[in-house]
Amino acid sequence: MKLHLSSSNSSMFAKRARLSPCLLTLLAVMALAAVLSGEDFIFSFIQLSPEPHQFLSRSGSRGEKLPFAIGEMEGDCDIYRGRWVRDESTRPHYQESDCPYIQPQLTCQEHGRPDKEYQFWRWQPRECDLPSFNATLMLEALRGKRMMFVGDSLNRGQFISMVCLLHSAIPDSAKSMEVNGSLRVFRAKEYNATIEFYWAPFLLESNSDDAVIHRLADRIVRKGSIDEHGQNWKGADVLVFNTYLWWMTGLTMNILRGQGSFNDEARDIVQPSTEDAYRMAMRSMLEWVDQNMDLKKTRVFFATMSPSHEKSRDWGDEPGGNCYNQTTMIEDPTYWGSDCRKSIMEVVREVVGGTKLPITVLNITQLSSYRRDAHTSIYKKQWVPLTPQQIANPVSYADCVHWCLPGLQDTWNELLFTELFYP
Repeated sequence: MKLHLSSSNSSMFAKRARLSPCLLTLLAVMALAAVLSGEDFIFSFIQLSPEPHQFLSRSGSRGEKLPFAIGEMEGDCDIYRGRWVRDESTRPHYQESDCPYIQPQLTCQEHGRPDKEYQFWRWQPRECDLPSFNATLMLEALRGKRMMFVGDSLNRGQFISMVCLLHSAIPDSAKSMEVNGSLRVFRAKEYNATIEFYWAPFLLESNSDDAVIHRLADRIVRKGSIDEHGQNWKGADVLVFNTYLWWMTGLTMNILRGQGSFNDEARDIVQPSTEDAYRMAMRSMLEWVDQNMDLKKTRVFFATMSPSHEKSRDWGDEPGGNCYNQTTMIEDPTYWGSDCRKSIMEVVREVVGGTKLPITVLNITQLSSYRRDAHTSIYKKQWVPLTPQQIANPVSYADCVHWCLPGLQDTWNELLFTELFYP
């Protein structure tokens, strides 16, 4: 985990150090112990720093038993701090060819990826073991209930992963997948349960809400419009939100005020900073949850940003490369790519960490940042024919945003499983 302190944070920490000689002594002892034990000092120091990716304790520490909980993890274990361990005995959870629900933009083996190394990695927390994913337990817990993923294509990938993790426990005659506009619904009929995905890349209403045709250069989000989508989320028992990538259009965001059309020439548009616009959406999400979810019976999760690997210089390679042809992960435990805005993580910490609502954060960013090897790269369906220039330069069209299945996003669902049942 890379330690970045802003000037204000550095100043704050320095003041605390000057005011507390005991703290300075403690840090000196920790540093000496780290040297003697061979441990990377960064992992000890990080707990004292205001790092945005270390901002929230696990949900179980709030004191009350949460819905769906059947136990708790032993000790004070941060399941997001750990390392990747190669494990051919339990990974992958399923074969790509055995899950018919994987979309062609995620089927890397079908589209020619020559290696399978990315499938054999298991996330190992430093102080505990993750419970094994149990499809039957998940289905029984969801009997008569709805689990819904809401967000962009990365959340859709996690939705598909969850379906793949569950579908082999359901007879073929007792399951189905339906697509209706922005909504995808997988039904486990014997359990009267659904796993759903709803396309809403900004959570708020936007001009990118068409589930198929949404790649617009000039993205616009309507202020105070979460009910436009939220009416479709009502009645869900487990909600998993994400939103990040679509906000990354620059330093500002187009926000439409009022009820006018996105295409009106006289539309009222303001351009706050991306951070302020994102903060507005996060607060709208929490307000909607507070008004529409019975949190004594339901659970709400928010997944942090999914990293991309567009710049090889981020991990010390020659400039001009990306995730293309990467078959090994990044081993530097301090790695944090330039694509992950710390300022956005700070907004999540501020808004979600400051609420009394029991929102559980799936802090997937750091552990996913190491996985430059797990992207779809060029091994996916190309919806538009490639030009000769692209074919000659695979780096130019490699997808370094989305992830192969089976793969990394199965781990996200193992973490979701853990947070749901063992908070």
